[in-house]
Amino acid sequence: MKPSMLRVKGKSLAWGERTFVMGILNITPDSFSGDGLLAGEVEKMGEGDRLARIQEQARDFVASGADILDVGGESTRPGSSPVSAAEEIERVVPVIRALARELDALISVDTYKAEVAAEALKAGAHIVNDVWGLKADPQLASLVAADRVPMILMHNRSSWAHAELKERLGGRYVGVPYEDLLEDVKRELLESVKLAHQSGVSDEQIILDPGIGFGKTVEQNLELLDRTNEIRELGYPVLVGPSRKSFIGYTLNLPPDQRLEGTAAAVAVAIVRGADIVRVHDVEFMSRVVRMTDAIVRRKT
Repeated sequence: MKPSMLRVKGKSLAWGERTFVMGILNITPDSFSGDGLLAGEVEKMGEGDRLARIQEQARDFVASGADILDVGGESTRPGSSPVSAAEEIERVVPVIRALARELDALISVDTYKAEVAAEALKAGAHIVNDVWGLKADPQLASLVAADRVPMILMHNRSSWAHAELKERLGGRYVGVPYEDLLEDVKRELLESVKLAHQSGVSDEQIILDPGIGFGKTVEQNLELLDRTNEIRELGYPVLVGPSRKSFIGYTLNLPPDQRLEGTAAAVAVAIVRGADIVRVHDVEFMSRVVRMTDAIVRRKT
């Protein structure tokens, strides 16, 4: 039986009633999209002022329609440097603790490290968002099972061997080999599901993410987005994160800060194809896109 509702710590999301909006809070200096909350003037601020700035953005996101706040402390852009668990904890835990005290929104921690997730959950996070689908740190599954919190399992074939960087448009992946794109993605997502099940994670805790932008070429991303419904047919809720991604930039020949309309088109198509959650940077604008698309495709009969 397909999960019909996500329940966690007194909060719930009923799948199918509407599309839920996840707002991105990148607590990094080097986000691909230019929205890293430790970059620019913020990097020079004291810890208290930085936290206040992040809280302000989170409040704006919730007021603009965000159902979930996704807090991440390590950039996943092609060419980014890895961050230690200790540094990641230092970045995200104070933010999560402050947001959990103040805001009535679900909070997810964007990490693949069990050590980071453990501290984030203690601080008040509700969801674990693993961009490596349990294939980077298998211990994460046991943690999620013990805490009985939801987790997002993302498909990821990111590799330096297939990364290409351009100054204006940023990073993309080229020449990534798939025998059959959708079948390969589905098979590898189900491998992540199996890892979760082996540690005691239930179906009701699992959300799948096809991994738009992670180890796929521009054309592969376009095809995967258009066939999101085939990921949904696996029987789990689906999150899609196309926001400001390079497949939009290379399609439209636009840098990250000019990809609003391209993101809007991708979000609308994802919803039409069955996405339950969309992960976005521009929450106010994309919340309007979500509400309008929902009004068209989720009409009550």
